[in-house]
Amino acid sequence: MFDKIAIIGLGLIGSSIAHAARRGKLAKEIAGHDASADVLERAGVVGFCDTLHADIGDAVEGGELVILCTPVGAYRTIAEQIQQHLEEGAILSDVGSVKGAVIRDVTPSVPLDVHFIPAHPIAGTEFSGPEAGFATLFDGRWTILTPVPNSDPAAVEKLKSFWQGLGSQVDVMDASHHDLVLAITSHLPHLIAYNIVGTARDLEEVTEGEVIKYSASGFRDFTRIASSDPTMWRDVFLNNRAAVLEVLSRFNDDLRVLQKAVEDGDGQVLFDTFTRGRAIRRAIIEIGQDTSAPNFGRNKS
Repeated sequence: MFDKIAIIGLGLIGSSIAHAARRGKLAKEIAGHDASADVLERAGVVGFCDTLHADIGDAVEGGELVILCTPVGAYRTIAEQIQQHLEEGAILSDVGSVKGAVIRDVTPSVPLDVHFIPAHPIAGTEFSGPEAGFATLFDGRWTILTPVPNSDPAAVEKLKSFWQGLGSQVDVMDASHHDLVLAITSHLPHLIAYNIVGTARDLEEVTEGEVIKYSASGFRDFTRIASSDPTMWRDVFLNNRAAVLEVLSRFNDDLRVLQKAVEDGDGQVLFDTFTRGRAIRRAIIEIGQDTSAPNFGRNKS
């Protein structure tokens, strides 16, 4: 599909794109760059790129598809660094979990003859680094494209085909709608997970050792989410503040309803809320976005 793709940032998502692209024979050359010399060395050991470059310009040069796979807080600087190296007619994309801020930060540095098409694969694990990637990460998962105004339809279609070649199902939507949807389905759950783990740690009547030793499955799942990359999630919340605050306000309203139900001993409100939650969980399983296996199919470790 491409003579050369350039992957900027070689963590979980970047390395998985490389693995899946190689599996699908989607590029003749996969070039990689990372700002960390250590990450570059480790990526070389794993071997998912054909070429690795300490210089970001060398990685981008000649690339028909360039994908930013770093934390979104770095996008503005990266876009400024690579603008003079982008090929005419190239597609510039990304994998960030927010889209409005990405469009704001990257667009000023995109040459007129380059197609900028933001994207977000909704796939991942709690692991990070070049060793964490694998070819099947995107299989059956969704990737959302959020084209900017006046995007070339042919370029959008080509990027859509690329993600389908990686194993994804693909949707296209407006960036602001994406940010609101992801605020409730991804960003708020991470915020809650980080907070509840912190609450457990700080609860004076319960020791940290007891929290770790007696963790039930619910708390274990919260800690799994809270083990995600802190830099990435810091940047997500700083760059999707409006949408996160909107859904956080609604969440707090709903939480107060549950708090009152517990105070009043209102079992019906609790039962109705839990029933709706179970229905959502079943629907997620039915569309193939998770499994009903014990512990959700995750390793006990």
